[in-house]
Amino acid sequence: MSAHCQLTDRQPGFGHHISHSHRRTKRRFDPNIQRKRYWLPSEGRHIRLTLSAKGVKTIDAIGIEAAVARIRARGGKV
Repeated sequence: MSAHCQLTDRQPGFGHHISHSHRRTKRRFDPNIQRKRYWLPSEGRHIRLTLSAKGVKTIDAIGIEAAVARIRARGGKV
């Protein structure tokens, strides 16, 4: 599963580990990605989305129908 949110388009950020001696090594900051299953009443079926924690809160606020419309408008597959 890629660390990519279907709704908010959050992706990993990159940076460095910095040790006590100030040596730097590459690291990756992954978003908090969850797989959630929602009932889509307009189509009469369940859908499974890969969402960040912020994406889950967004669906709680705007509703699943509006969220699916946003994903499809951006060209995403649901």
